[in-house]
Amino acid sequence: MEPLFGVVLGLILAVASPAHNSCTCATNKWAVCALDGPGNCTCRLAGSDHLLDCSTLTSKCFLMKAEMTPLKEKRLWRPPHGVSDSDGIYNPDCEDSGVFKARQCNQSSTCWCVNTAGVRRTEKGGRSLSCSELVRTRWIYIELTHKRSSNTFDVPDVAKALTQLFESRYKLHPKYIAAIKYDPPLIQIRLDQNKKPRWDVDIADVAYYFEKDVNNDSVFHSDSSLTVSVNGDPLAIEKLWIYYVDEKPPEFCMRQLAAGISAVVTVVVLTAGIGIAVLLILRWLRTRTYKKFECKEMKEIKASTLE
Repeated sequence: MEPLFGVVLGLILAVASPAHNSCTCATNKWAVCALDGPGNCTCRLAGSDHLLDCSTLTSKCFLMKAEMTPLKEKRLWRPPHGVSDSDGIYNPDCEDSGVFKARQCNQSSTCWCVNTAGVRRTEKGGRSLSCSELVRTRWIYIELTHKRSSNTFDVPDVAKALTQLFESRYKLHPKYIAAIKYDPPLIQIRLDQNKKPRWDVDIADVAYYFEKDVNNDSVFHSDSSLTVSVNGDPLAIEKLWIYYVDEKPPEFCMRQLAAGISAVVTVVVLTAGIGIAVLLILRWLRTRTYKKFECKEMKEIKASTLE
């Protein structure tokens, strides 16, 4: 009986082990997953009770919140990498749907308004700051450079490879890829998404996943490094810049612009003042020299007359 029991136990463990290992979220390595029934794997956002749809990308807002939540299974928790905007990463307030709330605040009661990409679009203020709407990020411009090599790529081949990458890895429909331009080693990508149907991924989420991949901090559970190939040749991405364009212009106040204009005006005034002073000094020296010459000439005339 004991050998038979051991065989049965081994079969049970063999069956249970793959089921347990398969309970992961393919599109979010920070998800906390558990089997709540036979073959039913449920994944939630780290640090919250939000259920995740692991068949698509997790919203950028949820990702940033998960990054700010230290996990017990991590050996050491470190501050996460900053995002591309100038304010860096922060612990955001998210709607239940995963979108950013229009107003974000930190622990020091400083608040600001953001767009759908979570990027600040107003000056920072106090708790009384009002953000009437969440302005949509309609366009995202991605600029990247690849390492120079002996391989030369054709423009159509680069565009095809990147389109396939965004479609297969990030689930982005090609209709949202407005343009891809290639001028070695610079590649420019424009994502255009005026309105987003519920079933499509958001270009802000795509840009964030792509940025994490390029920075070797993939969000995908497999944690596989990003590999891009053009006709079988590797396209090694070296640098990345992301720019966000909203439906409405940002609402930054004119203080910085006014300071810049004031500095320019000051420089112009000082330059003009110095120039005028130099001209006056030169004119005074010229007049003085002329008067000396005139006086000397008069003295010589008087001396010749006396003789």
